[in-house]
Amino acid sequence: MTGFSAFNKFTGELKEDGNLMPVLFIGHGSPMNGIQDNEFSRRWKKMAQEIPVPKAVLVVSAHWLSRGTRITAMDFPKTIHDFGGFPQELFNVQYNAPGNPLLAKETAALFKNTQIEMDHDWGLDHGTWTIVRHMYPEANIPVLQLSIDYYKDPQYHYDLAKELYDLRKKGVLIIGSGNMVHNLGMVAWDKLDSEFGFDWALTLNTKFKELIANGDHKPLINYKNLGKEALLAIPTPDHYLPLLYTLGLKGSKDSVSFFNDKAMAGSLTMTSVKIG
Repeated sequence: MTGFSAFNKFTGELKEDGNLMPVLFIGHGSPMNGIQDNEFSRRWKKMAQEIPVPKAVLVVSAHWLSRGTRITAMDFPKTIHDFGGFPQELFNVQYNAPGNPLLAKETAALFKNTQIEMDHDWGLDHGTWTIVRHMYPEANIPVLQLSIDYYKDPQYHYDLAKELYDLRKKGVLIIGSGNMVHNLGMVAWDKLDSEFGFDWALTLNTKFKELIANGDHKPLINYKNLGKEALLAIPTPDHYLPLLYTLGLKGSKDSVSFFNDKAMAGSLTMTSVKIG
């Protein structure tokens, strides 16, 4: 298959010798983190310095919900400003990283039981570019997005992620971008920029970390059974599902660590996970 041969050439500088690219779940928080020099953005930048330079970046963002699963397949994805009410400086940002249609096609071919559609309309939403522009400011690494089929259950997403595992062997950095605890309806607006979490948010965030650290993914997939705190923390699953993609990519020998582990504005957590 000529396409696969070309993909191997694209990613072949990294040998398949068991050295896997890490996987990240990143709590992206406010779009303002995309232009601010703060503790979160500085940690994203530092993370990029700690891990191998990827051949490409594939992001599962909370902000691309679709019917069916799609992958960006254009040469140069546009920068999407999918928010309102923020300073013009944020809308002026253009993150001009290339895409990679060949990688999109070969990523789609990894899925055996799901039809992946090539997408030429979306681009990079703020769940992606606000993070990646800090990690790779030169915008010289291909960046793709994989959409979230919002009509599927959590188990589907966890299982789907497993089929991406071979990309880790090829030097592709896979990032899930969302927030473990994300309830905008209960934000403490007087503490918008403060490290503060309601008791239920802190309780569940601690429970999430314990389960992740122990590799106990079943309760995380069936998060609605974790009690009333879970229903407060995850009123809608959009920001939570990217975590399941990250967990689904964990190998048996992968280590787990946490970073940016803070609650903000009462009902949001920036807690992020590095696997591998």
